[in-house]
Amino acid sequence: MTDPSCQPTSKRLPHPYLSGNFAPIHHVQPLTPCPVTGTIPTDLAGGEYVRNGGNPVANEALGRDAHWFDGDGMLTGVVFNLKPSGEKVGIQPQFVNQYILTDVYLSTITSPFIKTPILPSIATLVNPLSSLLTITLRILRTLLLVFLSHLPGSKQAITRISVANTAILYHDGRALATCESGPPMRVALPGLETVGWFNGKTCEGEHSYAAGPGFGGKGPLSFFREWTTAHPRVDPQNKELLSYHSTFAPPYVHYSIVTPSALHFHQDGVGSSKFFNSPVPGIASAKMMHDFGVSRSHTVIMDLPLSLDPLNLSRNKPVVAYDPTARSRFGVFPRYEPERVRWFETRACCIFHTANTWDSTTDEDLPSKAQQAVSVNMLACRLTSASLVFSAGAIAAPVPTTSVPAHEREEEQCRLYYYQFSLEHDASNMIRHQWALSAIPFEFPSLRDSVSMSAAKYIYGCSVSDSSFGAALGRAVKMNSLVKVDAETLIARGKRSPPDPISGCVDIRNVSEILHSQEYNDPIKIFRMPDGWYAQESRFVPRQGGTGEDDGWLLSYVFDESQLQEDGECRPDAHSELWIIDAKSMSEVVAKVQLPQRVPYGLHGTWFSQQDIQDQRPVVSMRSIARKQQKEASASPFWQAWMAVRRSIEFRLA
Repeated sequence: MTDPSCQPTSKRLPHPYLSGNFAPIHHVQPLTPCPVTGTIPTDLAGGEYVRNGGNPVANEALGRDAHWFDGDGMLTGVVFNLKPSGEKVGIQPQFVNQYILTDVYLSTITSPFIKTPILPSIATLVNPLSSLLTITLRILRTLLLVFLSHLPGSKQAITRISVANTAILYHDGRALATCESGPPMRVALPGLETVGWFNGKTCEGEHSYAAGPGFGGKGPLSFFREWTTAHPRVDPQNKELLSYHSTFAPPYVHYSIVTPSALHFHQDGVGSSKFFNSPVPGIASAKMMHDFGVSRSHTVIMDLPLSLDPLNLSRNKPVVAYDPTARSRFGVFPRYEPERVRWFETRACCIFHTANTWDSTTDEDLPSKAQQAVSVNMLACRLTSASLVFSAGAIAAPVPTTSVPAHEREEEQCRLYYYQFSLEHDASNMIRHQWALSAIPFEFPSLRDSVSMSAAKYIYGCSVSDSSFGAALGRAVKMNSLVKVDAETLIARGKRSPPDPISGCVDIRNVSEILHSQEYNDPIKIFRMPDGWYAQESRFVPRQGGTGEDDGWLLSYVFDESQLQEDGECRPDAHSELWIIDAKSMSEVVAKVQLPQRVPYGLHGTWFSQQDIQDQRPVVSMRSIARKQQKEASASPFWQAWMAVRRSIEFRLA
């Protein structure tokens, strides 16, 4: 089952997401001291910044389909340790990176013939030019390799297909790496060793037991129903972990809340859940869902016109398909009552990341339990089409087969949008406000964790200097600007003088105009990277005893592309840096940590405090890459014959 498109070729240009600083790096390092220029703030002492991203370990067929969201999960971290007593006072940063030892990763490295990833590329599934035969063969290859991994002679069985390559978070003593094709995977801090799969109740590698099934429940579809969003939310007040599970079969979306064990203890010491695998009614088909919104009292599920459905093949459509003529639907329901979901409809769009969600209440002076939410507010990065899904795989977006009405046509953009869903009238589901805070491109949002699920003032994100997001999509997306948006000020301004619904912007300036602004209290501040330098998603770390929500630091991995060779590939000695930026001024780099190697452009990260690291749950065992010993020399002729057949099958599938 050899696919010609997977064969190397000297004539084909390098894939943009397999070359330059998007190219995977296979060298992993234990905690390694790093030099620093500038002064590292003491607020970072004892903590660790970690970022996740896809890094395919089987990468020999460079002419294959590839997508930015593909690849085995690799965590890259910097730990900020206080120097030992006797040395000069200060902080010694240490770099560490590790592959996440998923079933897929371990099976790949223990199979000598695997040259391309076991899982089909997202690019293959979304490409409108992919034939039914091509997609079927790629999926069949994956199924056969998974089946083969369970037969005698395998060194690693694939029980879950998640590559855990998207994000990472902390909940109830566990650092969890996530990806929506499986449950979270626990890793240990600060060394980033892999502990095991977490099913919402128990975790592989821990000494804990719980009655009943975890994410996914029981039955033949439990494998799919345990697929958990890559962006679970942790309530900063009661520490509940909220997540949803999107599947291919009705009711399509289930919803879970995991209560931390410190708040709800069982006799066995395992945290329980108020809601586990609860269906969310009202969704009519399988969708690509990447994120959702959570306020203190409500949850928002997004049913957007971007399908992710194997049955699309029977309709002569790609597995992933976008319908610009359909409606976007937002399902809002009380946190503990998904059956009371109310659906709000608007124009077609794509949203991959929400920035924050919060309630507007009747009387904020009353105790929180006595307040009644009259509306739910949400900030999200709204794309006017699904172009990013295709461009991230170096694929031209398909031309819509049905025309969009003239009054609904929009330019190609990704902006930070404000939505307000009114709950005052039971019979009328009205979106009271829906417009962009700013005209500049904006993605990879983050905020100060302690103010999430409330009316936070500041949202941080990434942008590009192009006048439009569409121009940036014409090549591999690289972010050369970090942005701070005063959402509170811009929302108030928009309510006083509302812009046009959906297509309007409160602030219509472009990146260049904002950079040249002399206004001290400008609601948008941009840190522009030096020419040739590119940033990644930033994370906020508060200053201890600081004044103001934005008093703290932004951390981001950055890369200088002057280290690229003439062919566009990185020099062998290329390296990245971790920059620490004053979040209040958005103009000063207070410290630069020189890393021993480069960090490929990746996805999402988080900050773990010293307390988080100290409060980790005990671990009984770690996953490892130790290989099972095969006793082929003394094996029977039947065993040797089987292994010969097995190697032949694996070679043909590789």
